[in-house]
Amino acid sequence: MLPQEIIRRKRDGLELSGEEIAFIARGITDNSLSEGQVAAFAMAVFFRGMTTAERVAMTLGLVRSGVTLDWNDLDLPGPIIDKHSSGGVGDKVSLMLAPIVAACGAFVPMISGRGLGHTGGTLDKLSAISGYDVQPDVATFRRVVREVGCAIIGQTDDLAPADRRLYGVRDVTATVESIPLIVSSILSKKIAAGLDGLVMDVKCGSGAFCDTEVMARDLAGSLVTVANQAGLSTTALITDMDQVLGRDVGNALEVLETIAYLTGEGPRDPRLHEVVMALAGEMLALGDLAPSVAAGRARAEAALADGRAAETFARMVAGLGGPTDVVENPGRYLAHAAVIKPCTAARPGHVVGMNAREVGIAVIGLGGGRSHADDAIDPAVGFTEFVDVGTKVRTGSPLCLVHAAREVDADEAIARLRKAIRIGEPAPPPRPVVIDRIVE
Repeated sequence: MLPQEIIRRKRDGLELSGEEIAFIARGITDNSLSEGQVAAFAMAVFFRGMTTAERVAMTLGLVRSGVTLDWNDLDLPGPIIDKHSSGGVGDKVSLMLAPIVAACGAFVPMISGRGLGHTGGTLDKLSAISGYDVQPDVATFRRVVREVGCAIIGQTDDLAPADRRLYGVRDVTATVESIPLIVSSILSKKIAAGLDGLVMDVKCGSGAFCDTEVMARDLAGSLVTVANQAGLSTTALITDMDQVLGRDVGNALEVLETIAYLTGEGPRDPRLHEVVMALAGEMLALGDLAPSVAAGRARAEAALADGRAAETFARMVAGLGGPTDVVENPGRYLAHAAVIKPCTAARPGHVVGMNAREVGIAVIGLGGGRSHADDAIDPAVGFTEFVDVGTKVRTGSPLCLVHAAREVDADEAIARLRKAIRIGEPAPPPRPVVIDRIVE
C-alpha cells in the first residue's frame, strides 16, 4: 500500500477499509509515515470525517500500536470499570468518583491527563499533593489497583503510543476538533487499559470542548457506538458545563474540595454531587454491582456516608507515594496562596449566567494552568466559594475568593471574572446538570 494513495482516497471522501486504516496506524507507530503524511491524513479526516466502521478500525489500530493491560492474573473479585470526562472548569469528579466506586467493589484503573487549554487536568490536581506519583511503573499501578481498588495515574509510554504521535501532529495543524479522531484517541487508551466497562461524561456548554448540545450529542453518540462495536461496554452522560462545577477552581483548591466532599465536612455542592452520583450509579450498574442505575446510586451514597470512600481515597494517595494522613491534615500537604482577595459584584441582581471558559482562562492567568505544554503550574492559585448561576447578589456581594501569588495577579483575575459572570434580571430558570443519558 502507498500512504499517499490512502490519503488521497480519504481526501476525496471515500471510505477506507480496515486494512488501509491499520496500515496508517502502523505507519504512525513505526515512523514509516512522515510528519507531512500524518498531518495530511489528519486534515483529510478533519474535513471528510469517518464512518462508524472507520472509527472502530482507527481506534483498534491505535490500540494495537502498544501494549494492552491484562488484569486476569490478579484474579480481581470485581469488574474493571472506568470513567472519562471530555473536560471542564472545576471538574474534580474523577478524584471523588474513583474511590466511591472502588469502595463499592469495583476496580478503577484510571489513566488521566493534564490540563488541556482552559480545562484543568486531573493529574495536575493530584500532583498538588506532596509525594503523589502520577507516573508510577506498571507494577506499582497494578498493585495499588489490586490492594486499594483504584489508582489515578498518567498515560504510560507503551499504551497507544501512535495516539501520542498523532495528537502531537493534530495539535500543531489545527485538527484537534475532529470528532472521529477525538473518539479514537479517547477510546484507544481506555481499551488498552483492559477495561470491562466505561462511562463517559461528555460536558456541554461554554466551559467545555462541546459548546453546543448538538455537538455533545454527536460526540457522546459516537463514543458509545464505537466503544461498544470495539468490544468495550460503554454508556455516556451529557452534563452541563455552562458554569463552574463545584465551588472551587484550581489544583490544590480542588483537592481540598474533594477531601471535604468525601469526608462530609460542610455542605456538598448540589450540582457536583448530582454528577458524581449519576456517574457512580452508571458505573456500578455497568459492572453488575447493582441491578439498576438507581440501585448503584444508592450504593454509592452509602459508601460516601459511612466513610469508606474517604478511606479509599486516603489509601490510594498513600499507595502512590503521598502522605498517609492527607484526609486528616490536607492543609499540611497542599500549597497556599499568598494573596486571597474577594471578587465582588459591581451591581445588584441575579447571576444570570457565566462564561466558564473565561473562568478557566483566568486560572491560567494566575499561573494555575498552561499556555504551553512545558509551563510550570502554581498549584495554590485559583478561586473558591464560587457563586452559582441563579444566586441573588447585592452590590459588593462576593462572587468568589481569588487565590493568587501577587496582588496584581488577583486584580487582573477579578477584572476578567467580572466580565465572565453576568448579573441581571430576571433570575434564569434552573438548568439540569445531567442533560441526557446515551446508550447504544
